[in-house]
Amino acid sequence: MHAAPTSADLAQLRRRRPYPAVSVLLPTHRREPDNAQDPVLLRNMLAEAKEGLQDDPDVSRERRIEVIEQLGRAASEIDLTHAGEGLVLFAAPGEHQVWSLGRTVPARVVLSDTFLTRNLVAARAAAHPFWVLALSADRVSLWSGTTDRLTEVHRGGFPLTRSLVDPDPEDQLQVGDVPSTFRDEHTRKFLRDADTALAAVVKASPRPLYVVGETAALSLFEEAGTVVRGGNGTRVTVTQVPHTGLAAGPPDALRQAIRPYAEKQAAAEVAEVLAELDRARGRRTFAAGVDEIRQNAEEGRVALLAVEENYRETVRDTGEHLLPTEPGTPDSVDDIVDTIVERSLDTGADVRFVPDGVLAEVGGIAGTLRY
Repeated sequence: MHAAPTSADLAQLRRRRPYPAVSVLLPTHRREPDNAQDPVLLRNMLAEAKEGLQDDPDVSRERRIEVIEQLGRAASEIDLTHAGEGLVLFAAPGEHQVWSLGRTVPARVVLSDTFLTRNLVAARAAAHPFWVLALSADRVSLWSGTTDRLTEVHRGGFPLTRSLVDPDPEDQLQVGDVPSTFRDEHTRKFLRDADTALAAVVKASPRPLYVVGETAALSLFEEAGTVVRGGNGTRVTVTQVPHTGLAAGPPDALRQAIRPYAEKQAAAEVAEVLAELDRARGRRTFAAGVDEIRQNAEEGRVALLAVEENYRETVRDTGEHLLPTEPGTPDSVDDIVDTIVERSLDTGADVRFVPDGVLAEVGGIAGTLRY
């Protein structure tokens, strides 16, 4: 069960598959008593997917059996006790995946030649993903974070470890001799290696970065590295967090250490989004409301899209305008905001989710236009 898809994940998921590629979406719950309904809904949604496969004349018997088997494998990987706000199951000939989201999804089954990724796209944009690098003299760990979880990364060479026993007896340091350890050339090289490994990860998936360690380690990493200085195309926001003893976690302690810094950074980002929207008003490149934003998103004109965290809108498309309507109304679109988010990202827009109420005066959604 995966969380927080990367840009590479989304690109892979959105390629065409042999028909049928099955997408099963269901809302889930973190806490009792609401989560008692999750197993029942999961069984019902899987039954609906299997029924759809059986009733589809374009699906051969062999293909139907294979995809149903993939659905079963996906279901076996689900741990509802650790579910977020939504689950997305994908199954196609020869493959299956399960994604747990921190954002609710509508209960839905879709058979197509592509997976339904719009909810993953919206969830990724709303999750505010970031990296945490935790430093010590003998271990450097990398963690992938979102608004609701922190997971250690075991790729790209991470975690990096070494012995504090110097191979040169004449230059050997005592374990625990921290001040001299961080003046040691072997430690400098160790942190340079960590910087090189980090640069590759950050370049492939740019996110804000929190570097956690004692003051001496932070200073040495900044001196040794290119990521903090934005070299080699790794231009990300870097925040230093002075805190010792967290290179091995645990994740909850790391989350608590970076929390005040993350909250301050989030507030600054929201302020900058609002300032940019104000500047766009002066330039006459401002748009607001789902109708106006949807039209500009379809034309690829949106440069910056700002959306309130929990803003949803069910609409009916008249061909000229989007009219608000009740969920379940014939010809209604119940996920128009996620559709706008996905289209905006497709055309290179910067999508930012802001706290509820921040955009109340403009209907919960606004943006700046390229022209």
